Amino acid sequence: MPHITAFARNQWYVAAYGREVGRELLGRTVLDEPIAFYRTEARAGAPGEVVALADRCVHRRYPLSAGRLDGDTVVCGYHGFTYDTSGTCVYVPGQKRVPRTARVSSYPVVEQDSLVWVWIGDPALADTGVIPRAPHLADGARWTTVGGMEPIDCGYGLLVDNLLDLSHETYLHGGYIGTPEVAETPMTTEVDEGAGIVRVSRHMDDAACPPFYSRSTGIEGRITRWQDIEYHAPCLYLLHSRIAPRGVLPNADGGDPDAFHVEITYAITPSTGRHVYDFWSVSRDFGHGDEEMSAFLHDFNREVVRQDVDALNLLQKALDTEPPGYQELSINIDTGGLAARRILARLAAQGARPAAATAPAGSR
Repeated sequence: MPHITAFARNQWYVAAYGREVGRELLGRTVLDEPIAFYRTEARAGAPGEVVALADRCVHRRYPLSAGRLDGDTVVCGYHGFTYDTSGTCVYVPGQKRVPRTARVSSYPVVEQDSLVWVWIGDPALADTGVIPRAPHLADGARWTTVGGMEPIDCGYGLLVDNLLDLSHETYLHGGYIGTPEVAETPMTTEVDEGAGIVRVSRHMDDAACPPFYSRSTGIEGRITRWQDIEYHAPCLYLLHSRIAPRGVLPNADGGDPDAFHVEITYAITPSTGRHVYDFWSVSRDFGHGDEEMSAFLHDFNREVVRQDVDALNLLQKALDTEPPGYQELSINIDTGGLAARRILARLAAQGARPAAATAPAGSR
């Protein structure tokens, strides 16, 4: 089938929000590998560091995430095998000698921009300098952020397709974020194959204002609406959204005080071949301290995400029943998604990683 089925392993993937990882073990499966996450004890007033270990005890393969922490060590909840932060077993029950092979894999992990990134491939290639940035997620002075995570029972390529073709907003998300202009307005696509970045832009200078923005910005009537996407393969998706009353064109650098700026962030992390984690966040540069607005944007956007979840679950079931060799039809709106497929297929086949990511380009 035409959708991505292989994984690009020598890559960084988001496994959790930083706020999810604490002094309780958290189990997540990334690229078919079960991983247990936890945070070491705080020391000298500094928060603990995130640890990622293979979520299977060497003894009988019991999930370590079902165990407990003893200081900074993990105690298996089945027979008590105990592991330090490197994955080395430091205690086995009933004997003093610890078998030399008693260890589990540990994974390189980085906490950046409120996200926990994990490296699944060859640890020697885990270059932290290539992790793409989403600085607005950690900039509480300028941005107020809400977010969550929804699992989807589909291949991760379907979610990439979905996010790179926003014309579906008109039909799937009508009454929330979709208006006729989204599907009717032509888009531009730029592809940086070497860096693994796809940019898709749609600028609407005279559009209806959907409830998501009318209720949060207070704008009445028609609007100027810009959507500028940056997809950093394989995991990070940034949508720079700018809203203003009709006739007010936001500056490309986002500096126009008459425009409202919203950063929509998705981290697209394959769990298995038919399961993907959809991490989503909405960051705004207005209405700071307005808890009612934050609750509205969280709940409203979660409903939008749930609409995507239901659609993609249904689409995956339909694709699973298609006969081998069926022909897929693609049109102009699929340009960005097709470019992403090429990049993902190359990364999976070659085990390559993108060149160091440039700073977010903003509107263009």
